Amino acid sequence: MRVGRVREGATRGCIAAGHPLTAAAGEAIFAAGGNAFDAALAALCMACVAEPVLASLGGGGFFLAHDGGGRTLVYDAFAQTPRQKRELAGIDFQPVIADFGVAQQEFHIGLGSVATPGLVRGIFAVHRAHGSLPIAEIVAPAVAAAREGLTLTPFQAYILETIAPIYGHTPAARAIFTRGPDDPRVRGAGERLVNPGLADLLEALAREGDALFYEGEVAAAIEALSRAEGGHLTREDLRSYRVIAREPLQLRYRDATLATNPPPSAGGLLIAFGLGLLAGLDVAGLGAGTPAQARVLAEAMVHTRDARRRHGAIPALLDPALLAGHAAALAELAAAPPMTRGTTHISAIDAAGNAAAITVSNGEGCGHLVPGTGTMLNNMLGEEDINPEGFHAWAPDVRMSSMMAPTAIFADDGRLAVLGSGGSKRIRTAILQVLVNLLDNQMTIAAAIAAPRLHLDAERLNFEAAGMAPATAEALAAAFADHAAWPERNMYFGGVHAAMREADGRLHGAGDPRRAGVCVVA
Repeated sequence: MRVGRVREGATRGCIAAGHPLTAAAGEAIFAAGGNAFDAALAALCMACVAEPVLASLGGGGFFLAHDGGGRTLVYDAFAQTPRQKRELAGIDFQPVIADFGVAQQEFHIGLGSVATPGLVRGIFAVHRAHGSLPIAEIVAPAVAAAREGLTLTPFQAYILETIAPIYGHTPAARAIFTRGPDDPRVRGAGERLVNPGLADLLEALAREGDALFYEGEVAAAIEALSRAEGGHLTREDLRSYRVIAREPLQLRYRDATLATNPPPSAGGLLIAFGLGLLAGLDVAGLGAGTPAQARVLAEAMVHTRDARRRHGAIPALLDPALLAGHAAALAELAAAPPMTRGTTHISAIDAAGNAAAITVSNGEGCGHLVPGTGTMLNNMLGEEDINPEGFHAWAPDVRMSSMMAPTAIFADDGRLAVLGSGGSKRIRTAILQVLVNLLDNQMTIAAAIAAPRLHLDAERLNFEAAGMAPATAEALAAAFADHAAWPERNMYFGGVHAAMREADGRLHGAGDPRRAGVCVVA
């Protein structure tokens, strides 16, 4: 991988994230002597304050942890389906529409959409295994921001407005996220967002540990809310929740070994399948951003979609014969003349070679806050893409699948990078394209992330016409009758935040401009 110039001088760590305050929390922990895991966890706690639509202690996620000694694990702290189902007639479950401008997406909210949250257990599991600073010090930046308040950035205000019906759904949500009892509009850019209940919860967790959330007062409050308002969750769901440490899914691609989120989640497997389709092709020789390369990437998405539809995501897509058949069909196309969903991510690396990649989601939120905590619960049972058999068809007490795929790149020349993305259905295609840009097109991290993207949603090909060569946009439009040419880069296409450690120890990275991403070298 070719990389750009980085800042000279000794550094403690590098962190890339979706908000300046999120990255600043990690920077402060690096300055205090913390490692990459401490910094990433501090940033995650801050994201729950500064990026409330994308991150919540009421959600779940995946933590990829690579220690300087060479061990890599993925901690699965994603949502678990409830142990029992209520009768459908008694649940709170309703649709809302998120409007991205060029495209819309339907989500379902209400307490009947809430799965057992795993994020708090994940934070404590990773801290116990890899942390070096006290948890009270790690949560301190987020506590201060929640209690003192912060100013909404234009991007955070935009996504809040995109799903405003959720954040004005209940009186408790309106008290935090709308402009007041006489003005039901959600808060806008430049307005203050204060959440003292979340500050109190973070401080209490630092004192009492994750048992408070899963067995104590918070668990009791969640159960009472769920019973009264039409949810499935019980205290037993929370008490029995466990984080699962898994070996990552590993694969070779070009001059690197990749480690990503393994089954039962689908995102990492689908990325691996897509890269497997491309592995036998001279992708670089087609030319970055050309009609030929864009068409091959789009068709790789078509083959991945079709294979998933016919065979499911797990474990059939690991079958080499299936991959070979799709790869052969894609190779024929490459040789032919060219034709004329609330998630955030944090990547951190330190000078010792420890690396953390954390992707978390609250879905879009169910609209209900746990009383007294300032924390909105997830709506994972209302997410179409992770409920492929249909809503209410979920099996009880099962770890849910996800498109989230925190990923590490171990290049043969000694470089290490961690990356991941938010973006619902678009996560896997965003990461796939950034990997191709890094490993095939030899772009810098910043260029690889900023390059225009494609995403195939069912039969429709969406692509960012902004920054794309006109000939490439025309070729994609000609190849896919059902298409949408987006006039500018948009959060719809994900938000990839990445950090890299050079073989000589230099650190750098980049945040995705689509989601106001930032990178700080401390």
